[in-house]
Amino acid sequence: MTTIETPRLRLRPHQIGDFAAIHAMLSDPQVVRHIAPAPPPEEDVWNRLLRYIGHWQAFGYGIFAVTGRDSGRFLGGAGFADFHRGLGPDFDRSPEASWVFAREAQGRGIASEAATAMHAWFDAQPFGGRSVCIIDPDNAASRRLAARLGYVETGEVHYHAAPTLAFERLRGASPRT
Repeated sequence: MTTIETPRLRLRPHQIGDFAAIHAMLSDPQVVRHIAPAPPPEEDVWNRLLRYIGHWQAFGYGIFAVTGRDSGRFLGGAGFADFHRGLGPDFDRSPEASWVFAREAQGRGIASEAATAMHAWFDAQPFGGRSVCIIDPDNAASRRLAARLGYVETGEVHYHAAPTLAFERLRGASPRT
């Protein structure tokens, strides 16, 4: 299984033992405000964790658990997935980039460091190439991060009846500032 290290972070596939940390992170209404109307119940967090683990087996890529390199403390998740969102073939046929971080990790450049590393890894893979993501229009921080990673907005889609912005990135896209 793939592990990526950056100066401050370790990105590794999720493990069953990550459940309590993921549940705590996703129980924070401030963390989920742009991805769900409310914190998910424990059962949904458990199923999310199993989906993260399963992606690595099914596709050879998935969502990384992001931890402090020295502390081992869980900080969030970032990676690629096939979520089958039903947003059309132009979107659903490409791996979807995703990132979510605990409140304590926000505003410290951790998401940028993790997302830059995961995209460099993805670009080097045989299956790497085009990736997509969706972002709540009100999530300015994620929109800025997506632009820095080289994502370009492709338009508005409706996901769970809410207007959402869709983005795409091609392998080796030049990050923007």
